Amino acid sequence: MQSQLIFCAVLFACFGISAQEVAPQTSQEVSFESAITEAEISSYYPEKYPVRRWENSQAKSDFYKSPYQVSLFSADNGEDSDRLWSQTKSIFAYGFGVIGVIALLPEDISNWDKEQGIFNKWSENVKIGPVWDRDNGPLNFIGHPYFGGAYYQVARKSGYRQWDSFMYSALMSTFYWEYGIESFAEIPSIQDIVITPVLGWVYGEWAFTTEMSIRADNDKVFGSTILGSTVLLLLDPVDSISVGINKLFGKEIIKAGTGYVSIKDVPIGLDGRKESQIQLNISLQLGDGGNYNPSNKYRIAKIKDPIDTGIIGMSYGAGEVLPDDYWQLNNDVVTEYSLGLYFSRKFSARVSYSKAKLEQSVSKPGSDIAYENYSLDGQYYFNSLRDLRPYITAGFGETMFEKSEELKTFQINLGTGLHYKLTNNVAIQLDWRHYYSSSAKTSEDIIASRIIYMFGNGER
Repeated sequence: MQSQLIFCAVLFACFGISAQEVAPQTSQEVSFESAITEAEISSYYPEKYPVRRWENSQAKSDFYKSPYQVSLFSADNGEDSDRLWSQTKSIFAYGFGVIGVIALLPEDISNWDKEQGIFNKWSENVKIGPVWDRDNGPLNFIGHPYFGGAYYQVARKSGYRQWDSFMYSALMSTFYWEYGIESFAEIPSIQDIVITPVLGWVYGEWAFTTEMSIRADNDKVFGSTILGSTVLLLLDPVDSISVGINKLFGKEIIKAGTGYVSIKDVPIGLDGRKESQIQLNISLQLGDGGNYNPSNKYRIAKIKDPIDTGIIGMSYGAGEVLPDDYWQLNNDVVTEYSLGLYFSRKFSARVSYSKAKLEQSVSKPGSDIAYENYSLDGQYYFNSLRDLRPYITAGFGETMFEKSEELKTFQINLGTGLHYKLTNNVAIQLDWRHYYSSSAKTSEDIIASRIIYMFGNGER
């Protein structure tokens, strides 16, 4: 019910306003533009795709000496900060506007406890978080990257480079969504804070470049405009609809838009039952109604930004965990996953997650206990010019048993290992890490190896 209300409220607002803009217009002849080249893509939709994409900009000669500088708040290289700010305001207005509407509805419709107060609930969730959530794999690794990619494209389509677009996605997904809208319903999630912007960067850049390529081929895929329109709709539904409306009327009815779908399991009633709710979030920026025609041509400069999706690495590995005697658990095999940014050949940072089933050695011999460990770690690599590099690692996180928040302890860790680059996109590691909890006075060790996949062009 909540999802239907959100869906109807947003669509009513968006299409109601659009109708007011369209009504006074007289009928227009529909014309067909000729095929365009990649060099002309920036002028194909001059208001929708910024004339100065980052690839078109002339960055300062010394810009890349500080490749991780952030231009979101300065826009000194021709980025369209006005468009980005307008889009951001629209996203916030729609998101919190819907929250306000739901807050006014009866409790049996909204499923919100008004005696507790929605802002008290938000404050409570924010204070507790972030926690390791139990969302299923498809939502974490498909849904959240899609959402992060939507934020990413808002900045990318406003002329910002990949690193700035990632930073924008990280800010929006963390403070607007995790600690904003979503905290009215649930506690902020550690995985979502990391996965949404990082894998959203991978998906968002792929969607962006794929869309540009299809636009350059006159909206065709394998020679088919129907297939091309379908793919464009899937890549960015709201943007594609906006382009179609503008082309149909020959007017700039919609200047820019973005949207995404979210799926959440929400408690209903007092008996612990849950239902999956689908929410469609849409943000549209109306145009001025002026003519919508391609203008001048702009050649794309071949800029090789040193910071791209190649710094993103995901790993899978296995090893052995040696728990402290205090826990009365036997050593056993542990599986590991990590997602991180490999900033250079000298430094990387990643979130790591390990899990195992450990057999009890004393109290209930033969029965297993679920073991989990998650941490934020940084690595420093020696001999950075070589493929074989020793490194040290350090970080902090928590160890949890039986997936219980009451059975977790804060830990710091320190270790050392070897990194070997096989190709630009693939590397292997072997390391030892020692975990210490000052509150429980316990120590664990994990010895593990992993294979790392670097996205994009990989390590440079």
